[in-house]
Amino acid sequence: MINKGIKNKIRMKRHLRIRKNIVGTNERPRLNVFRSSKHMYAQLIDDVNGHTLVSASTLDEEVKENIKQGANIDAATLVGALVAKRAQEKGYKIVVFDRSGYLYHGRVKAVAEAARENGLDF
Repeated sequence: MINKGIKNKIRMKRHLRIRKNIVGTNERPRLNVFRSSKHMYAQLIDDVNGHTLVSASTLDEEVKENIKQGANIDAATLVGALVAKRAQEKGYKIVVFDRSGYLYHGRVKAVAEAARENGLDF
């Protein structure tokens, strides 16, 4: 059985391999997803200028009041919807999805699908 330290090293290697090809610009920012054991985070990043344009997480008040736990699919869906809403308010519609080396499954997939349903295109 693989312990958590090894799993995270493998994920980080995968993440760096993917990041060689994915670049967020001001016109088409990168939608980055990070999941911890207790929370979900999503942010739009302009890699050219090194700025975070929009962010959302299960720690935001809008999400926190609607969930019991921050590390499940329902919470991830709310984070995806919130980041899409905030992105559209700032005028971003087309993004590049960065799953950060995580498998496209479960919470990561929930964030992506909720962002798509709420108007982001990737």
